[in-house]
Amino acid sequence: MTDRVTEHASPWWTPHVHADRRPHLLARGRIKAATLAWFVGEGFTEVECAILQVSPGNETHLSAFATERIDPDGTRETLYLHTSPEFAAKKLLAAGEERIFTLSPVFRNREHGPRHANEFAMLEWYRARAPYTALMADCAALLAEAARAAGASVLSHRGRTCDPFAEPERLSVADAFARHAGIDLLATVDASGGTDRGALASAAEKAGLRVAADDDWGDIFSRVISERVEPHLGIGRATILDEYPIAEAALARRSPRDPRVAERFELYACGVELANGFGELTDPAEQRRRFIADMDEKERIYGERYPLDEEFLAALAIMPEASGIALGFDRLVMLATGAPRLDLVVWTPATR
Repeated sequence: MTDRVTEHASPWWTPHVHADRRPHLLARGRIKAATLAWFVGEGFTEVECAILQVSPGNETHLSAFATERIDPDGTRETLYLHTSPEFAAKKLLAAGEERIFTLSPVFRNREHGPRHANEFAMLEWYRARAPYTALMADCAALLAEAARAAGASVLSHRGRTCDPFAEPERLSVADAFARHAGIDLLATVDASGGTDRGALASAAEKAGLRVAADDDWGDIFSRVISERVEPHLGIGRATILDEYPIAEAALARRSPRDPRVAERFELYACGVELANGFGELTDPAEQRRRFIADMDEKERIYGERYPLDEEFLAALAIMPEASGIALGFDRLVMLATGAPRLDLVVWTPATR
C-alpha cells in the first residue's frame, strides 16, 4: 500500500487519506481482539484504571499533562493525566487481585514523532507471585498473536524485519554494551549500585561517542543505548534486553544474582522498543528514596517536580511479590502491519 500520508499532506480525515490508512486500522482491531482473548484465556482479569491521578509518575524524564479539579466549594487541586496505569494497577494487586491487565490511553508531554505520541495506547499486565521471566514468555506469545491477527509472517519497520514466531534472544545490558560498543558497563557500577561517571565517559569517548561536560552517568548510558545498542536489537528475532544497572531500575527490584543490576528488561523488535518489564519493587522506603532522587534531578533539569502518590507507597507495603510490564500497543500494531509511523495505525491521531 502506498503511504500517501506525509507531514505536509491532507488531514487524516480526508477520504483518500483515510482509505489509505484503513487497512492498518482494521488490522489494529483484529490485533486488539486477539490480544484481549489471549489474556482472558490465560486467566487474567481486565481492569480499568482512572486516568486522573494525584501523581503522573516520578521518573526524571517523564513529562505529564496537568489539569485542575474544582470542588463544589471552590477548592482547587492539581491532578494529572496518568503517564501509565501502573500506580493504580499495583494498588489493585495490594487489594488482592492476582492476574490483571488493562489497555488504556496514556498521556506524555514532550513526546511527538514517528514512534512517539502525546496520547497513545498502553497495554499493561501484572502477575502476582510470579517471576519476571514469566513476562518474557508472555511477550513472545503476544508477538505471535499480533502477527497472526494481522496476517503477517514477519514484523517490519523501515526496512528491518523480525520473526515474531522465533524464540526471542535474551541479552543482558552489560553484554550488549560489550558487544555493540566495546564498553565494560559494570566496571562503572559498584556493589551498592553507585556509578562512576568518569569511567563511563572515558569508555564512551574511546568508543567514538560524544560526551558533553554536563552529561551525568545516566545521560551517557542513554546515549550508548540509543546510538550503539538499540539499532542492533530485535533484528531477525525479538530481543529481550535484560538486567539494567540498578541506577536505571525505576520501579524494579534489585537482582538476587548481582546487586549491581535490577530485574528489569525491555522488549525490542526491528530496533524498536516495545515493552518495559519489572520484577516489582515492593519496599516503600526504597521506592520513596528513588522517587525523591528522580524528582530532585527533574527539578534540576526541567525546573519542576511531581508530587508523590502516598497511597501508592502505602499500598506497596502490603502488595505481594509480583511482576509487571507495559507494552506500547500502537507500536506493536505498527510493526505487525509494517506501517512506517504511529499515526497510520491510530484511528484519530492528534492534529498538529
